[in-house]
Amino acid sequence: MLRHLKRGITKERPLSFVPPGIILLLLISFTAQLSWHASRPPPVVKVAALPAPPGTDFLKLVSLGEPEVLSRILMLWLQAFDNQPGVSIPFNQLDYDRVIAWLDTILRLDPGSQYPLLSAARVYSDVPDEKKKRKMLAFVYDQFLERPNERWQWMAHAVYVAKHRLKDLKLALFYARALRLHATAATVPSWAKQMELFVLEDLGEVEEAKILLGGLIESGVIRDKHEIRFLTQRLKSAGNKK
Repeated sequence: MLRHLKRGITKERPLSFVPPGIILLLLISFTAQLSWHASRPPPVVKVAALPAPPGTDFLKLVSLGEPEVLSRILMLWLQAFDNQPGVSIPFNQLDYDRVIAWLDTILRLDPGSQYPLLSAARVYSDVPDEKKKRKMLAFVYDQFLERPNERWQWMAHAVYVAKHRLKDLKLALFYARALRLHATAATVPSWAKQMELFVLEDLGEVEEAKILLGGLIESGVIRDKHEIRFLTQRLKSAGNKK
């Protein structure tokens, strides 16, 4: 039996057994393939533009009764849109009108969600383009007015961005005043309602700040004695520096 198995085993043939013409043909084919790959232009990365969002009614229909879930999915998709195959797009290169349209649509699907406004106030406003920064803050302001007692924290951040990033004290005052006038619920912390005081101080409007402080104390917005003493002394010192 071993004799039959040995007969069935085929030995490897040496390279010299291959006809020279076949070897030459293989070498030519391999060289041609290398030349073809080397001559091809590098792949072009195409950046897809952010599309306009579908209508809210249509999205509610396709959400199958779960608009909040669809809202979260769309928010994740929007935030990942800057990372496309082969390229990463800086936020300031995105079409901000389209970004705002998507954020607005996502909020319409789930008005109680804070994620779209968090992204608007802290992510999309953090770009070197001043025009786009202002546009995103304006969107935050408009959305704040719809639910001020629920969205006050994003308005407070808009005050910060206007004051420290844009160096626009008048815009910061506008937002801080809106925060004080519209976010009136007891759940809104007093420091948020006091932001107007500090912007007035920065503007040199110390007397107006003192009048506002008196109103906040009288209305019960500021009750802590230590806090009242601190603010009173601060404004007094600011007035003496003038």
